[in-house]
Amino acid sequence: MSGRGIAGSSAEARPPSHYLPDFCAGRTVLGVVLIVELTALVVTLGRDASAVAFWTDLARTSFFLIWIGLAGQGALCLARRRLEALSVAAGAAAVLGIVCAIVALVSEAAYRLGTSAAWTGGELGSLFPREHFAFIARNVAIAFIVTALALRYFYVMHEWRRNIEMQSRARVHALQARIRPHFLFNSMNTIAALTRSNPARAEQAVQDLADLFRASLAEQRGQITLAEEIDIARTYERIELLRLGERLRVEWRVQGVPPRARVPSLMIQPLLENAIYHGIEPRSGGGTVTVTGEYANGLVTIVVRNPAPEGPVPRDGNRLALANIRERLALMYGARAAVKAGRFDDEYIVTLRFPHEAEDADR
Repeated sequence: MSGRGIAGSSAEARPPSHYLPDFCAGRTVLGVVLIVELTALVVTLGRDASAVAFWTDLARTSFFLIWIGLAGQGALCLARRRLEALSVAAGAAAVLGIVCAIVALVSEAAYRLGTSAAWTGGELGSLFPREHFAFIARNVAIAFIVTALALRYFYVMHEWRRNIEMQSRARVHALQARIRPHFLFNSMNTIAALTRSNPARAEQAVQDLADLFRASLAEQRGQITLAEEIDIARTYERIELLRLGERLRVEWRVQGVPPRARVPSLMIQPLLENAIYHGIEPRSGGGTVTVTGEYANGLVTIVVRNPAPEGPVPRDGNRLALANIRERLALMYGARAAVKAGRFDDEYIVTLRFPHEAEDADR
């Protein structure tokens, strides 16, 4: 418990400037190239030139800016860890300073190359600037504006995502704290009855109930392994079996899933709870809940099946749990994760699909 609390605290205490993208990632390099080319196009369009001169000017500007963009991206990649340790304002100022310094250095190099003896004459000489200070100052000003706009975009996107994560975290806490009162009361009554007829089983039931409450109410990591999540769901199953007896049957077919796959905490247990609450408990004869797990092509698939609820529409708790799980999987895996649910003939089926990402210790 203490280790989990420490991990959660360190994650929440992460410096606020980590809104900056990973400048070492390939997708960031592609983004830098696109920004550079768009900037070159805008700058070239702003000049008054003929059709032939336009393409020459665009090629010259693109070649010049691509050197600036890649050099800046490389420098920010090297300074990434130090930038993440800074505050938002200090991190933004550092990025602006690095980019402007690189622009000034590349501009100075281009000017000196153009004024050297090897390039002073001929057509190639016209490709280089002739104004020293104005050329450097103009380039630094453009770089400052473009970089500031990009940083603003990164910050706004980070804050938007952070707000979504905070809302999702609040819903997770509500889900963790929500143990239906009738479930608690019935479980305690069942345990009280077992203390006379089967003390050993009553003791095990108390331990299972404590474990379930610990998993549901404690401040946990946002992510746990799939094996841990299945253990939580099985603990919940054992408690419900004490209450429902032979009316409840749960079939687990999860041998093929990777146990170290990372998942949001409390993902399968709420689905099992809903399957029992909506599909089994209302039926006098009970029924069977089937939990199936598969792993293929780098994707983990979890399917929970239960008899279709009696009545046209499931109770509201089912939709709330599904929306919560769908949102947390989307935050963790993006478009690579999917949640599907619906009634098919006489069954209600929920399917979760997400990529397998092992914990760092297993990588």
